Amino acid sequence: MAEAQETLRSRIAALIGWRDGVAATGRAIETVAMTGGGSRQSVVLSVDGRDVPGILLLPERLPCPAILYCHAHGGNYEQGADELLTGAPYLAGPYAEDLLQLGFAVLSVDTPGFGSRRGEGSESAMAKAALWRGDSLFSEMLKCQAAALGYLAARPEVDGQRIAALGISMGGALASWLGALDSRISAVADLCMLADIQELIALGVHDRHGIYLTVPGLLALADMGDVAGLIAPRPQFVGHKRGDHLTPPSARDAALAKLKAAYQAAGAESALDCFLGDGDGHKESPAMRQAALAFLKRRAAAQ
Repeated sequence: MAEAQETLRSRIAALIGWRDGVAATGRAIETVAMTGGGSRQSVVLSVDGRDVPGILLLPERLPCPAILYCHAHGGNYEQGADELLTGAPYLAGPYAEDLLQLGFAVLSVDTPGFGSRRGEGSESAMAKAALWRGDSLFSEMLKCQAAALGYLAARPEVDGQRIAALGISMGGALASWLGALDSRISAVADLCMLADIQELIALGVHDRHGIYLTVPGLLALADMGDVAGLIAPRPQFVGHKRGDHLTPPSARDAALAKLKAAYQAAGAESALDCFLGDGDGHKESPAMRQAALAFLKRRAAAQ
């Protein structure tokens, strides 16, 4: 089974032009104290010759474990990494103080088309341009996160062996794929996202997601549940709501079945936490937030 997983990982990596060990250089341009302790740095990373702004939070106790926070979509292109500080309608609240209180350093960067990077083009224009080049916007977003991961791992304040990835919706997809392809990620928390694309297509609801979520050729190899399964045996949290229209039950359950089978095959069932909460809407509930934080505290925080 391990050999089959590595073969699948290699084929998916080749499909999106993945490069192992990508890193970014960066500089801090401003540092301010956080109200609850710790500090916030505005940073600018250099990724393939392009400036990528981000936010780095550092707790008071160093060195420390870290989280790469992948921001969501939400149809709000003006918001990017600052979702970490300000929250969003689909979140139970901002994550910044919660994660600092657990002793994590946290990095979030603007993905292509969001926040300070809106000038690079609209989501549609960038996605179409990438497809014409034989690439995808999702792949470009993922490579940006991988470079940010390399920057975070190289920070002297951070324990590079304990870096988790966290995100909701688009951010959850990026966190999951990053964990699947990059062994530098020690744990993953994916909220309100995991669902098999083939089933979404069969239901006729795949167009509810933005065009960024397009990986040409993936379904000839695997589906989203298979990708998430590549994280095994490392710890993983997957959160859903029963009434989330972007993860309808049959698509959600198809992905979860693949994911659970991967952890069972790896002898790591206890490393997988699946949360299914009540309620409608594509958003995090307070109960999901508490479950995700409990997972991160148990699986990734300082001991």
